[in-house]
Amino acid sequence: MERLSPHAARLVDLAIEEDLLLGDVTSEATIDPAHSGAARFLAKEGLVLAGTAVARAVFERLGAGCRFSAADGAAVAAGTWFGEAEGPVRALLGAERTALNFLQRLSGVATATRRAVDALAAGGGRTRLLDTRKTTPGFRLLEKEAVRAGGGTNHRRSLGDGILVKDNHVAACGGVAEAVRRARARAGALLRVEVEVTDLAGLDAAIGAGADLVLLDNMDDAGIAAAVRRAAGRVLLEASGNMTLERLPRVAATGVDFVSMGAVTHSARAVDISLELG
Repeated sequence: MERLSPHAARLVDLAIEEDLLLGDVTSEATIDPAHSGAARFLAKEGLVLAGTAVARAVFERLGAGCRFSAADGAAVAAGTWFGEAEGPVRALLGAERTALNFLQRLSGVATATRRAVDALAAGGGRTRLLDTRKTTPGFRLLEKEAVRAGGGTNHRRSLGDGILVKDNHVAACGGVAEAVRRARARAGALLRVEVEVTDLAGLDAAIGAGADLVLLDNMDDAGIAAAVRRAAGRVLLEASGNMTLERLPRVAATGVDFVSMGAVTHSARAVDISLELG
């Protein structure tokens, strides 16, 4: 059984405290503490599952057991029963909403990611999907796990994981070349240096300065294709900005290496999952 990271365990404790700080007065008033039962998880729409470990931990914290018949990353069809929990009914009802909040949110991220990955594959290229740091505060590591469950690739987990020279860094340093020079001096051999540009002139400057990756910010499809031709494999290219499912096949067809898409985390819709007692 997967063990939670200390960070995820803290989130579970906070979520339980949030919902049960004053107890569950309804269940305490209506349910005998000795009454035990079982409940099943139902996918009410097609989804890609994620968040099972934290959902299971919620039930276990309250004295119930929980298991899933599908693993994170599995496609679950609408109408499928995919897990169950058993134990004191008070514990099952006390855990229900908190566990579902984790499952619905994280499965929503995984589902949105899978749709984006499939859309890129439809473009016939090798373009990989990256996430961003546009995540729910405190939930970043869980949401990035959900991105992986959906078939995506994680970009930076934090500001310390990699160097990404953005427009404000360039402005503060007085130009792309100077920003990259300073970044390269700090990066050593372990950190790659990525630079954000908005046009082909910026791409040329970034390549000339020795960047490892170049982020093409808010370029249209023709601009991305031109950048791929201009770079000619000298650097890895990431396209970002105004990415939609409809656009992704066209972007993949340009041959760009990566597409980063904040929407798979910041705008993912929670999927519809219920827990049915009986």
